[in-house]
Amino acid sequence: MIDPLHSLAFSVQANPGVYAVLVGSGVSRSAQISTGWEITLDFVRKLAEVAGETCGTDPALWYRERYGKGPDYSDLLDALAKTPAERHQLLRAYLEPSEEERADGLKAPTAAHRAIASLAAKGYIRIIITTNFDRLIEMALAEVGVVPTVLSSQDQVHGAVPLIHTRCCVFKVHGDYLDTRIRNTPAALETYPKEFDNLLARILDDFGLIVCGWSAEWDTALRATVERAVSRRFSHFWAVRGEPSNAARRLIRHRQAQMLPIADADSFFSELGRLVEVLEQFSRPHPMSTEVAVASLKGYLTEPKYRIRLADLVSGEVDRVLNAASNTAFALQGGPAPDTNTFTARIRAYEAACETLIAMAAAGGYWAEDWHSAAWQTALTRLATQPAEAGGKLWIESQRYPATLLLYALGLGAVEAGERGLSFLGRLFCTSLHREHQKDQTAVELLPPFCFFKRGNEPARFLEGMECSHTALNDWLHALLQPKFRSLFPSDPRFSYAFDRLEVLMALSFAHHAKRAEGWPYWVPLGRYAYRGDSLDRFLKDLRSSLKSFGDESPYVKSGIFGHSAKECSAGIEARRVWL
Repeated sequence: MIDPLHSLAFSVQANPGVYAVLVGSGVSRSAQISTGWEITLDFVRKLAEVAGETCGTDPALWYRERYGKGPDYSDLLDALAKTPAERHQLLRAYLEPSEEERADGLKAPTAAHRAIASLAAKGYIRIIITTNFDRLIEMALAEVGVVPTVLSSQDQVHGAVPLIHTRCCVFKVHGDYLDTRIRNTPAALETYPKEFDNLLARILDDFGLIVCGWSAEWDTALRATVERAVSRRFSHFWAVRGEPSNAARRLIRHRQAQMLPIADADSFFSELGRLVEVLEQFSRPHPMSTEVAVASLKGYLTEPKYRIRLADLVSGEVDRVLNAASNTAFALQGGPAPDTNTFTARIRAYEAACETLIAMAAAGGYWAEDWHSAAWQTALTRLATQPAEAGGKLWIESQRYPATLLLYALGLGAVEAGERGLSFLGRLFCTSLHREHQKDQTAVELLPPFCFFKRGNEPARFLEGMECSHTALNDWLHALLQPKFRSLFPSDPRFSYAFDRLEVLMALSFAHHAKRAEGWPYWVPLGRYAYRGDSLDRFLKDLRSSLKSFGDESPYVKSGIFGHSAKECSAGIEARRVWL
């Protein structure tokens, strides 16, 4: 029988954004955070001490006998601290770490909080319901760059945007510790405002649910809301240590939830996060499916009668890439801020989605014929066209990365193919790319790494290991593509030389197409060739020799990559030499 945890991991990975998490005090227990009731009882002890009395082992009983009612958090807090500043200072001792506690890692996000936050940052978890009024989950989310919508009062719920438009929502059903309206007495836990009930009902109906650290024994209103829910679109999972309480068992049966025996919340969520990551890596295209796609492509490249099948095959793979890139893991706003971890993860996710397309493009570029161009130019155009969406600038710019991958994969094959490939490369470079509310530009003006970001090379230094690189994305692409092209290039030096030739041709073609107004300084995108002098000199010598020997019949002239006459091409080479 399948392990329930494995079943949960499969479901979470396959359905990003459709699971909500419900966590109770058990998730914060290892951080040594007191529950609301424990804080209330400690308030009673303090009150008894001030009154010169002893409350014994049952502070609640002492309070009822002394004041004629059960202890209430809000009443006690008002009695012990009159102003917001005083209340904050009083509560800090319970929920914020002292210097000693901070050194010991106490009252800080636990492994469970961090694992949940990581799943939220990757788009797998969208809703976090918590009965806790500490801020550990918010702190964990902040660590991974996620700024959630936090709902802890009925006016916040009333004014909240629909959940479907929320990147991450933390719903604190018992309130926040800095708000005296928190719910932690039996009377306060009997009912919720209708706004809470309605929102919880929508979550239970529209989302799957993962429950951990909640006994369901004391929270009458929350338990009643779950009991009222009669439908569910996605599975429910309930993590339990030992035997569940009777109340939890009834809810598990009512929601047809799968029970997950766990040792503790930390190990449970950490393992769930690990399994989802394993499945994420495994979801890359299977090598056999890639091999089949490349074999099919080679068959369609042989004769023009297969042009429709070729176009359909390439278009279908582009569809798959675009569908993958529309996943919530590629969200443009509301997600983690770019840093080494998040930017590298996103770039690798794009690469995983493009794995089959890259393999197809390597063969397509090498075996290119004139009649193949339309299919690849269409693919390039579709991948490079950014939807007009708001969001983080770097995430928006990164949307073109699959197009850059395709251009390099096709270009490397074409460069190695010789004269036939140069003609194909010339058509690729001049592919017109649509830009929303801006002038259309050619592929060679928009897709080289130094044209990729408005700030040039700087953002690419976020890539892991590229912090000090002057050609960060170029170096990254070289390392990525080298092992994928071993079937075309007999040695690594041969591949590196082809890579340099491609980037030099990109630079010359950029200067040819990006005709600048008079007075503008000459500029072309740099590449690895900039610090590989021997390789650059060798290729420029070959270019000059071809232009001198064949003139306008040189394959470089006939390709139109950087000029339409030997004189124009020679002038382009000289201008680049003077500039660099």
